[in-house]
Amino acid sequence: MTASGPNPTPALLVIDMQNTLVAIAYRASATVAAIAGLRTRARAAGAPVVFAQQEDEELEPGTDGWRIVSGLAPAAGDTVVPKAAPDSFLGTELDAVLRARDVTEVVVTGFATEICVESTARQALSLGYDVVLVADGHTTSVRPDAPGRYAAPEASVAHHNEIYRNLRFPGRRVRVLPAAEVDFGHGSLPYGRGAPAGEDRRTQR
Repeated sequence: MTASGPNPTPALLVIDMQNTLVAIAYRASATVAAIAGLRTRARAAGAPVVFAQQEDEELEPGTDGWRIVSGLAPAAGDTVVPKAAPDSFLGTELDAVLRARDVTEVVVTGFATEICVESTARQALSLGYDVVLVADGHTTSVRPDAPGRYAAPEASVAHHNEIYRNLRFPGRRVRVLPAAEVDFGHGSLPYGRGAPAGEDRRTQR
């Protein structure tokens, strides 16, 4: 798969927005609302909406905690891809699902910023996709009693947004946009600071 060129074909990817995980998430309601708005616009534009759904001993299929939160419940036409690792592509049908829809750009949202979101976004780049990381569409755990030296959730989100704004990946376009600026309808998105050197930086109209 090669770089998509100036008019990518985007898909919205929603990672692990499940009841058990959203219950411990930073800015949970705001993140759900941002993703819900993206989902509505993606569907209206005919862009694929794909959910990656974790399955493990803590998120057993069929349990309430495993289910995707009601505000983002998949609808007819959406695709749900079960996964068992932080990388949503590893051992799953995600790559095949995207290629079958001629997707060249993945709009990444979900939980958790530094684990599944990060692992999936990097793998998407390695597999040849352009990536848009939605700045207000990913989140991580609030860990008030966790041992160790975890970054505060707001710091983790900000850190990863900044990394992706400045990430250079040969042959790929990497962008960080707020949900309000993601445009599925025109097949292209505004450029952020993560656009490769030498490319025009277009603004949203």
